[in-house]
Amino acid sequence: MRLSVSRKSLPPEILLVKFCETCSIVKIMTRSYQLKQRAEDQARTRQRIVDATVELHQARGIAATSVADVAARAGVGKATVYRHFPDEAALLGACSGQYFERHPFPDPEKWRAIADPRERLRYALRETYAYHRETEPMIARVLPEIGDGPIAAPYHAHWRRMVEVLVEAWPAAKRDTPVLTAALALALDFGTWRLLVRDQRLAEEAAIGLMLHLFPATC
Repeated sequence: MRLSVSRKSLPPEILLVKFCETCSIVKIMTRSYQLKQRAEDQARTRQRIVDATVELHQARGIAATSVADVAARAGVGKATVYRHFPDEAALLGACSGQYFERHPFPDPEKWRAIADPRERLRYALRETYAYHRETEPMIARVLPEIGDGPIAAPYHAHWRRMVEVLVEAWPAAKRDTPVLTAALALALDFGTWRLLVRDQRLAEEAAIGLMLHLFPATC
């Protein structure tokens, strides 16, 4: 059987070689192809390291997770972990970035469509408490460890922004009162949600109703 192959139909890494009237197809590795493969392999290894670290932090916390643990979970050596992440800050930054990318914060900008301050707060609490429920395994484990450090800065900054958007809905005379800002921050806080829903076993709607009751008296 005679096989006819057009050179134009072959990918660049394939070479036609003719030897003793026999045409053979040989795969060659070009420099660019090798570099591309190496970059893809490195990206996959890096991703395995990040995934392993996120899993371990959620299961046991940051302090209880060593580089050796990460390497074992990712199936690489410790030297490979350090090659991709030279220090703990780099690894934590990559892990937190990926985690919050996969678990995006509630978006307070869309809350502005609700003019009534209490209804805006009700809607915000429903979204926020659903977020707390979704991220509880990680946040409950690592937030006490990272505190107000640089890794937690985006988390705390977003929560402050959420409070600002809620404050804007209140009448101008009440917006500058520290009590209003404090009450809204308390209502949104992960610790508040956990106390009411987990410790006191309130349904989330009941917890939201309780928070809403604070505002006529406080503000």
